[in-house]
Amino acid sequence: MRCRRHAARGLLAVGGGAASGPVLGTRVKTMLSLLDRRSLAPPAYLKLDDAQPSATPMARPRLSVSLAIATQRRPEGLAVAVRSMFRQTGVDPAALELVVVDNDAVPSAEPVVRQLEAESPFHMCYVHEPAAGVANARNAAMAAATGDLVAFLDDDEEASPGWLAALIAAQARYGADVVFGPVKARAPARIEQHRDYLEQFFSREGPAETGVIAHYYGCGNSLIRRAALPHPTAPFAPERNRIGGEDDHLFGVMQRAGARFAWAHEALVFEDPVPERLTLRYALERAFAFGQGPTFGCATAEPPDWAGVARFMATGALQAGVFGLVAAAQWLRGAPHRAFALDQAARGLGKVFFGGPFAKQFYGMD
Repeated sequence: MRCRRHAARGLLAVGGGAASGPVLGTRVKTMLSLLDRRSLAPPAYLKLDDAQPSATPMARPRLSVSLAIATQRRPEGLAVAVRSMFRQTGVDPAALELVVVDNDAVPSAEPVVRQLEAESPFHMCYVHEPAAGVANARNAAMAAATGDLVAFLDDDEEASPGWLAALIAAQARYGADVVFGPVKARAPARIEQHRDYLEQFFSREGPAETGVIAHYYGCGNSLIRRAALPHPTAPFAPERNRIGGEDDHLFGVMQRAGARFAWAHEALVFEDPVPERLTLRYALERAFAFGQGPTFGCATAEPPDWAGVARFMATGALQAGVFGLVAAAQWLRGAPHRAFALDQAARGLGKVFFGGPFAKQFYGMD
């Protein structure tokens, strides 16, 4: 099993292993050019697949859709996310259901869900999954869902009114196995330092139009065709419960099996990160963990791709060195956007130091 050569979920895609001469110079220029865009998204993530297939205008059977939200002790955010699903336009409520998975040791979200049921225009299903872990929660949602398509929204997100209709339309038009949409983060007014960076960090950028893409994003704001999954009710890897990346792992498996991914430009959701995450320290720790993804993926492949490990480690060392120097210079002169260079340096370090004592755990700790 070969590793993907581009990066997943916002990782900097700057090429392969050791380089010298003109190639090295080109990569350094590519890295530096990213700072001018004030964007954390690799350039390849901002365009559609070069081999864009034709749309399929033929009539397709109507598919049932399950909406899924996993939550853990965020009652206010959960209520916002659920009510945004109630306000969806351009879809038939009779074809929908909503599954809420409460991933807490005690059923703490149940009172909120029972209250929201009275407002729901479609069937709601409450599931208590006491075993902590993001993969456990998502698998519990898949096991309870009955739809042909499953749309995931996080409990700190709010879907725009046309969100679901845009995802469904893109899936039908391109015969996609998974459809992703943009995420726009909203930081409260009190966040002033590094505000642009933090909002970019928690956002998801993509192409400016709808179509087929050659890469994938995370599970939040996605629509998955159940029949394309490697397992219909438990597709997410439990070993990723604490470290995350269970969605990257799943979509990587699907990509290698020939799955088609699409981007729905109008399927916008807003994200309101919890206050404790809106810090430079937290974002850089997550950036380091994101950087570990491609190297860790190669090391744990079956069989391991040691050439890929070496390639990503070399790229990461170069990335950390270049952006580390840039960040140091920007920090000394107080540049307002210095966090962007720090982010890329952290991702580079993550490619070099991965697994074992360097593993970061963000989920399933409570």
